[in-house]
Amino acid sequence: MLGILTDDPAVETGSEIRGNRVLGRLEDTPDVVKAQALIDEVIFIPSRTPLSQLKPVLDKVELMGVPAHLSLNFFMGTIYHPVLESFEDVPVVTYSPVAEAGIALFIKYTFDRIAAAIALLLLSPLFIAITIAIKLPSLGREPAFYGQIRSGLHGRPFRLWKFRTMRVDADKMREELEALNEMDGPVFKIKRDPRVTRIGRILRRTSLDELPQFWNVLMGQMSFVGPRPPIPAEVEKYDDWQRRRLSMKPGMTCLWQVSGRNLIDFDTWMKLDLQYIDNWSLTLDLKILLRTVLVVLTGYGSS
Repeated sequence: MLGILTDDPAVETGSEIRGNRVLGRLEDTPDVVKAQALIDEVIFIPSRTPLSQLKPVLDKVELMGVPAHLSLNFFMGTIYHPVLESFEDVPVVTYSPVAEAGIALFIKYTFDRIAAAIALLLLSPLFIAITIAIKLPSLGREPAFYGQIRSGLHGRPFRLWKFRTMRVDADKMREELEALNEMDGPVFKIKRDPRVTRIGRILRRTSLDELPQFWNVLMGQMSFVGPRPPIPAEVEKYDDWQRRRLSMKPGMTCLWQVSGRNLIDFDTWMKLDLQYIDNWSLTLDLKILLRTVLVVLTGYGSS
């Protein structure tokens, strides 16, 4: 590096910063470029100068045909991953709470939809059998499926589907059962929930009640692996840091489900989701899917 031009009034020309000689002030940049035939490019890392004042200097360097680089360090987040993009032909810096995945994320979501379509086709006989088993006690009068509004990517509401495992009036009974809640935080769970039907207990223990969510995956509302989608009322009670779990598409299974589910506290659950988001990879998804098979077979952590 030939030298530094500074915008710090306390730094004198001719002095050194980290072994590099100070050639002058920031506004002297065009003159220095003219005088020095050895300059191949100029890197702007302003510490005090606003972009509006930097523009005239950039314009002059541009006219002289010298490549210029501009630092984007005006916001340095601890979680955000800065990515240079374009918005309506205007270059912008995107601060993403999820690491840039590119082709890997495309592969993940393409696999989700293809695999979900195949699963729905192959499991259709099982769907029919479960539907009959749920509807039989009421002689077909009560529904086999239960749809509940959940918060998806960035909190967008969608209807999550499950096989019905509770009485049809289960939602109305929740308020009177609040005192029996065994989970901390805004989540409501009872190990021996009196609203769960006999066939519902079997479906929950085997996780077969979750199978209709293949439809949510096919529709692009969910992924095979990702943080479990919460109820909007729960999201309203989140602390700010907990809302970041909504920055990735929700999934049918996640680290929480293969780490004990109802056996771990709410804060640990949230931290596991953020751990997944911060370390996401196709390899991690595969590991979680394999562990999910083991959890389903053993029923570990299910209510």
